[in-house]
Amino acid sequence: MLIFIKLILAHLIGDFILQPIKWVVHKQSHKIASKYLYIHVILHFALYMLFLWDLSLWKIALIITIGHYFIDLLKLYTDSLFKKKSIPFFIDQALHIVLIYCCVFYDNLFEHTLTLFRNLDWSLITAIVFVTYPASIIMGVILEGMSNQIETDHKSLPNAGKYIGIIERLFVLIFIVIGRWEVIGLLIAAKSVFRFNDLKERNNRKLTEYILIGTLVSFGLAILSGLLYIS
Repeated sequence: MLIFIKLILAHLIGDFILQPIKWVVHKQSHKIASKYLYIHVILHFALYMLFLWDLSLWKIALIITIGHYFIDLLKLYTDSLFKKKSIPFFIDQALHIVLIYCCVFYDNLFEHTLTLFRNLDWSLITAIVFVTYPASIIMGVILEGMSNQIETDHKSLPNAGKYIGIIERLFVLIFIVIGRWEVIGLLIAAKSVFRFNDLKERNNRKLTEYILIGTLVSFGLAILSGLLYIS
């Protein structure tokens, strides 16, 4: 597992810290002919060897480097197929992690993967999934009658409220799991401070009540999920 962590760290440094925007743009425009693609790949190999600090593991580092090259090529030539650029980005990163995982645990890949899945905390995973999109949909149903009476703010970012709610519920769930209930109060206070000026300027009682109810329902669902998990 230590080797896997070291290689992931090397990958993060090579892909995010030691890769200037200039390289990324050049690779996107020149693709396989980009000199920075090969500099990037060689840099990764050097980082893998540096973090492994064991010459006997050079084959693993080389295989991962070659795989990294082809994964990057795949992303460069399929980027245009996606409207949302975040999709190929996350697919690319997932493939890199899977490649590293397979290379590190190649001798007992099936057994290790099976053990990994058996040891997953499925109750926690269920709670995490619930507080994301399912909770958002439940809130939408609960607040449907009220939302029709609120004027839409066209200046707001698309789906901003939904994503804020998901993030805050995840935070609440984490704090309950680790037993830090007091931080939840700070989270509510912080959200109230950010919302105060906005609500004060609009002087809209319906909007204020709608946001307050939505916040309480959101936190309530997260707290309920956390209590069910720890019980």
